Amino acid sequence: MDLNSGYPFSLVKNGLPYEYPKLDRDIRTAVTVIGAGVSGALTAYALVNAGLECTVADARTVGLGSTCASTSLLQYEIDVPLTQLTEKIGKTGAERAYALCAASVGELERTVKKLKEPLFERKDSLLLASFKKDLPMLKKEYEARLAMGLEVEWWSAATLKNKMGLNNPGAIRSATAAQTDAYLLTHALHQHNIRKGARVFDRTLVKNIRFHKNGAELLTDGGPVIRTRHIVIATGYEALQYVPAGIVKLQSTYAIASDHRESGPAWYRDSLIWETKQPYLYMRTTPDGRIIAGGRDEDYYNPHRRDKLLKLKARQLEKDVQKRFPQLGFRQEFAWTGTFGNTQDGLPYIGEYSKMPHTYFALGFGGNGITFSQIAAEVVCKLVQGKKCPDAELFSFNRFKG
Repeated sequence: MDLNSGYPFSLVKNGLPYEYPKLDRDIRTAVTVIGAGVSGALTAYALVNAGLECTVADARTVGLGSTCASTSLLQYEIDVPLTQLTEKIGKTGAERAYALCAASVGELERTVKKLKEPLFERKDSLLLASFKKDLPMLKKEYEARLAMGLEVEWWSAATLKNKMGLNNPGAIRSATAAQTDAYLLTHALHQHNIRKGARVFDRTLVKNIRFHKNGAELLTDGGPVIRTRHIVIATGYEALQYVPAGIVKLQSTYAIASDHRESGPAWYRDSLIWETKQPYLYMRTTPDGRIIAGGRDEDYYNPHRRDKLLKLKARQLEKDVQKRFPQLGFRQEFAWTGTFGNTQDGLPYIGEYSKMPHTYFALGFGGNGITFSQIAAEVVCKLVQGKKCPDAELFSFNRFKG
């Protein structure tokens, strides 16, 4: 699947920081992770740190799928608000999902510290009411988050005007958020994993899987075979070749980045910003003073249609930022588009799938895919080791049956 096009900012800025070999011989391994993007890298990180032999294989050059197109916001907020998720799956499950996402931000921070890379910045997150009619829903959402112990504040229209210069009627400020660079983080994780004994191969397409009683054989397009006891599928939206297509609705999203600014913060504490309207606009800053904005999503039909809309969507996003912060003189320098997906309840799919023995999935669908990927890494690592993981039920392929 063609997952992105245009000029993703992180890819343009950082290029190809490391090279990885193509598989050229038959090998054996305990666990094979298919997919070397951020989901696969985090999963492999958890596996090697648990002492498991691990091999990663990707059909592309590392990071050139959805990962390089990520705008790299780290938020616990799921695309389905807590109050709505409670209606869908019950209070216990909804609060547990939000708690896991909040905890994953801290886990990612600890991981990055161990990597000794400057790839994690704590931020506030502002969820803005786009219209007055959104206020009752947003206040109810604030109260639900506060009640479950999340660190949130209610910002009135006056507070928003004073602190941000915005005219929105209200907002939830969340203290638990951060940002990273998903592309560089992925490479940093792989380098750590390789030092721990993992093997990472790119340009290695797994074209067929033969299952056996005690494992599987992965046949690659070049001929070499990977014999493995366990498989982890971490190929994101390309995993639909293995599972029912109806589990996720694919969409096209668009993003732009400005040139760098020489002055101080663009707005109050350079918070992460997003809105209640659908599709929502989101904004963040970068360490070198740029502003990244994204949104203007469309249903995904094919890459050609998605790409054809890039210039129009980029101009619209530019105007979106200019309208909210006219004093910044915002002008886009880079624009790109990518493919992502939403599930019925906004949650990812993690764990076993009955039609594929010895196989686990780490599919971080949704707008906060990196935090989902962190959760997936922890869940899958436990399952591969044969440990019980009650949280796997939340993300099961069977959760909508009956």
